[in-house]
Amino acid sequence: MRCYKVQAVKAQSTSELNFEDENGATKTVVQSFMEKHNVQLEYPYLPAIQAGNDVKPIYLLMEICRITKGQKYGLKLNERQVTKFLTATCQRPSARQKGISDTMKTNNYNNNYGLVRGRAKTQLAGRFIYGLVSICKTKGIVFESRPLTKMCSATPDNIETALSKLGSKCSARLQKRFGSKCSAQLQMLFVILPEDKGAYPRIKGMCETDLGIVSQCFKPQNVVKLSNRFFENVAMKINVKVRGRNTILSATLNGRLPYVTERPTIIFGADVTHPSPGEDSSPSIAGVVASMDWPLVTKYKALISAQPHRQEIISDLYTTSNDPERGVIHGGLIRELLISFKHSTGHKPHRIIFYRDGVSEGQFNEVLLNEMVKIREACLSLEENYMPPVTFIVVQKRHHTRFFPLNYSDRASTDASDNILPGTVVDTKICHPTEFDFYLCSHAGIKGTSRPTHYHVLFDENQFTADGLQLLTNSLCYTYQRCTRSVSVVPPAYYAHLAAFRARSYMEGDFPDSDSSSPEFARNTRDRVAAVRPLRVIHENVKSVMYYC
Repeated sequence: MRCYKVQAVKAQSTSELNFEDENGATKTVVQSFMEKHNVQLEYPYLPAIQAGNDVKPIYLLMEICRITKGQKYGLKLNERQVTKFLTATCQRPSARQKGISDTMKTNNYNNNYGLVRGRAKTQLAGRFIYGLVSICKTKGIVFESRPLTKMCSATPDNIETALSKLGSKCSARLQKRFGSKCSAQLQMLFVILPEDKGAYPRIKGMCETDLGIVSQCFKPQNVVKLSNRFFENVAMKINVKVRGRNTILSATLNGRLPYVTERPTIIFGADVTHPSPGEDSSPSIAGVVASMDWPLVTKYKALISAQPHRQEIISDLYTTSNDPERGVIHGGLIRELLISFKHSTGHKPHRIIFYRDGVSEGQFNEVLLNEMVKIREACLSLEENYMPPVTFIVVQKRHHTRFFPLNYSDRASTDASDNILPGTVVDTKICHPTEFDFYLCSHAGIKGTSRPTHYHVLFDENQFTADGLQLLTNSLCYTYQRCTRSVSVVPPAYYAHLAAFRARSYMEGDFPDSDSSSPEFARNTRDRVAAVRPLRVIHENVKSVMYYC
């Protein structure tokens, strides 16, 4: 189906109206449709509809067209139409009042956050925040009895200035309360988003790179609902952002999580997000996360870096540079995360498990060779002969393999949606005949057919057994901090994707007046991103928390 704007209704019928086709032959509209679409007209005497323009008209058949609903009629009404219009709109005051009141109640204007103003909007927001904080307290999150500062609002074009003033005001109040030497920051900022679609990346970019404030944003439509279920879901995100935990594996408490609890183990997740089609000059962004709370493996620190357009190999896993005074300077994402692990746990990792997302089979060798070398060099840069055993696992979600129960009537082998049960593993018959890979359906299906995740072990110095790695991976899928269910992809890989995606939103925030999917945006960024533009640096106050959740 295609939509056309009608320019005119021709005086001639479709069987009489002639035109020249692309070959210069003269045909009627009826003949053309018969030849091209094999359409046998029932009413060839009806007039033709003209779309397009007078220079290059497009003729359509009235009998196969439909008028699009909801269009405004902009032409002058005839006398009969004017009479009907006045009859419908001329109402007595009581009837008009009732109609307006019914419309107000039906559309719920009084509780539409985007429409109300002044005292009314503040009350709506106040009720929402009170309900959210109350639920958070019931879940064990400690909140101050009063907010640090009063609620304030800003127009979409003044967001950065308003946030900067708010940050300064909060710092001043904290110093007044705890002394001039206080370096404390606002721990959590609640933001009700404006309707402007470009506001979210600008707010996140300002808070997480410039101000060092963790924020939680809400859409206006959620403010009026006052839903406890929504509050509980948001409370999980808030708890993680203020260094809390929502889920802990019991196996980590009794020392029974295989290959993790017996030795200090760091678990990495890595992913690379690429620009959307049409953005032919934007950089790819790598996100790498690592666990920071051995042996519980629930908290992950994230680092991000930009790299050349559509490059899959992560460039900044390990880097070196030369300084005239200090000599060789070692850096890179792996090295920094290993140092953070040591500071956080008091141990250097004795074992490394690396989950790598987003790699196709044709890239296995290239990714393994390049990134394993970087991991090795990062370890050796910290300590001579420091070479902890590494297991390198590729995580693949984009495939066409599906699994089905043998017997749908056997409720013991299916879930409520007729999918296979969570925890189902397939590692024979359809897997590689000599290599170490398996399919794991770690989540319960809700809608549609569950898609298992394919895990392919490219390198294994920890000598995992198949059961051991499958149990570890499935167990980790229950530690995803944003929900109470197991997820379909191992959380380190999930977090790496979220971190990289957040970094890309910072870039979109740099172009607040542009649609990143438009050709104009691509043209505007082509010159500015000819070389890889460095990403905005995450503030130190935010860097160590799971701000990306």
